[in-house]
Formats: sequence, C-alpha cells, structure tokens
Amino acid sequence: MATFLFDKVIFGPVFSRRLGISLGINLLPLHKKICNFNCIYCECGLTHSVTERSNNMPEMPDIIAQLETKLHFLKQNNKPLQAITFAGNGEPTLHKHFSEIIDKTIQLRNEYFPEVKIAVLSNATLMHNSQVFSALTKVDLCILKLDSAIENTIKLINCPAGNYSLNQTINGFLKFNGNFILQTMFFTGLVNNVIIDNTTEIELNAWYHVIEQTSPKQIMIYTIARDTPVKNLEKVSLQKLEYIAAVLRQKNYNVHISE
Repeated sequence: MATFLFDKVIFGPVFSRRLGISLGINLLPLHKKICNFNCIYCECGLTHSVTERSNNMPEMPDIIAQLETKLHFLKQNNKPLQAITFAGNGEPTLHKHFSEIIDKTIQLRNEYFPEVKIAVLSNATLMHNSQVFSALTKVDLCILKLDSAIENTIKLINCPAGNYSLNQTINGFLKFNGNFILQTMFFTGLVNNVIIDNTTEIELNAWYHVIEQTSPKQIMIYTIARDTPVKNLEKVSLQKLEYIAAVLRQKNYNVHISE
C-alpha cells in the first residue's frame, strides 16, 4: 500500500484530526525515515534506518530559521493556527539537538502565536534521556505512544529496535505525574499468519491498568485512517472505540476519539 514521507522541514499548516490546524516540524531527514520503532501501520512506511543519531538530520539553525519565516508569514497574513507539532519522518526525539530546538520553538511561539499549543508526537522510548525528558515536560501537549500494555504485542505492532522494556516505559510515564497524553492506535490484522488484535479483553484490561497506574491527563484513541506498509491490517469501528472510551470515561478520564 502507498505510504509517504515528508519532503519539508516545516510543513502545513494542515488539519489534524487530533490537534486542529497544525504546523508540522519534521526533524528527521527529508525523503528518509529514521526511527527506533518499525510500526506495521506507519504512514511513513517501514523503517530501513534504525539509529539514535544521524548526521543527515536537518541542522538546528536551519530548522529555527524556517520556522520563524513560516510563523512570520502566518502572522502577517492573519492565518489561523492552533498547534505547532513535532512529527515527521520518524521519532523526533532522536534529533541530537531536540531539547534546544524545543526551547527555541517555545520562544518563537511566545513571540508570534502565544495562544498556540506546542505538541510532540513521540514513541516514548527516550524518556530515560534527561535532556529529552526535560524538553518533553516543557511542551503543552506531550503525546506519548502505547499501542499495547503487553510486551509481546508491542513487539508485533511496533517492532522496537534494541532491548525494549515496557516497565521502563511505564516508569517514564510515571515521571510526568499525569502531565502527558497517552495515544493508542487500535486495529486488527493478520501478519505472517499471526493474528494481531489489541482490542481483546486481555489487551484492554492490561492497557486500562497502565492508565490507572500513570493517570494521563488525556487519552487519544484512534484507528487506521491512511495506507499502511503492511497488508491485511483493518481499522476498528467507531462503536468499538466508543466502547473503549466509555470504560475510561466512567472513571472520569478525558478521552478523545479519532476515527
């Protein structure tokens, strides 16, 4: 199935089903995905370069210059903006200057669009890095991935590089004291004759338990909306997402659903 890579450092604004009118920042190389996850549903395709650092990533001065130029243009032309979002061709926290870029982005946001939220979409694997963690605590919307609370399922869905630890991830969540957003992609599929379904009762009970442990300020749940690099993946119904959300809402959790 067709997937795509971002060919710009600053892209949009685009309409995000979760964040509204969002200006995107891609800290990863153009036309190349770099990530320490290899999610089978990723809209950017499968990961062919697994690394924590790369000399091919955009340089920080260029990123900041392009961002300021775009924000100046939007401000001068009275264009609406609701979010500045770090996403792009892989895991944004892999950029070696991630924390400094966050600081400079906050400065520019405060100058041009002080009401706009800064969001980071992360797979939550580098929370053990003190600089990355500190930077994530500074943004308005720290959106951290957890597609399953069962480690074997994570390995099937996200295919993490290296020695992934679910317990380490949960401990990282706990350090935020609830000031983070949990995001989960729900879907089903048959991959290499293995059934993948993170909506079963066993899966959901484990996932609910992690939420009760870590108390995120919001939970974003969604399903497949774009082409995926692996075939035989199926989106779940809105009714199923509503059912999952209802269990949490009964316990007063803030749940946002995107189809």
